[in-house]
Amino acid sequence: MIQRIQSVWLFLAAMLNGLLFISKLYHYNKGADVIHEGVRNSGNIFLFILAAFVTVLPLIAIFFFGDRKRQKGITWLSIIFSIGFIAVAVTTATNLSNQVPPVNVQYDFGLLLPVVSIIFLFLALRGIRKDEKLIKSLDRLR
Repeated sequence: MIQRIQSVWLFLAAMLNGLLFISKLYHYNKGADVIHEGVRNSGNIFLFILAAFVTVLPLIAIFFFGDRKRQKGITWLSIIFSIGFIAVAVTTATNLSNQVPPVNVQYDFGLLLPVVSIIFLFLALRGIRKDEKLIKSLDRLR
């Protein structure tokens, strides 16, 4: 299972995305209280579902080490879902700042996790491409 470097990158991406469930995405002041919003307590079910997908997809991709084309497709799908997660989270925070009494929204560390995860996913794609090149070169030698 953990044969190639792309498996390590995919595992690290999944673990970073798993941290989304315990980290805070943004916070804002509501009166005298500071409210921290994360994936679990934001009340946005779509954000929760996207976080679950971006956590599970890299783990699924690890098990397709024998089928590099499918592994690459699942990795691209994970990148798309990660970008979608960032877009939904930023849109949710922006909608809070557009309320009638304006709310000052500040982003927290948790919103950087999908960005770093996307970097790891691109590194995994690079490893998959290297494997494909290696297999093609070995096929030419036969």
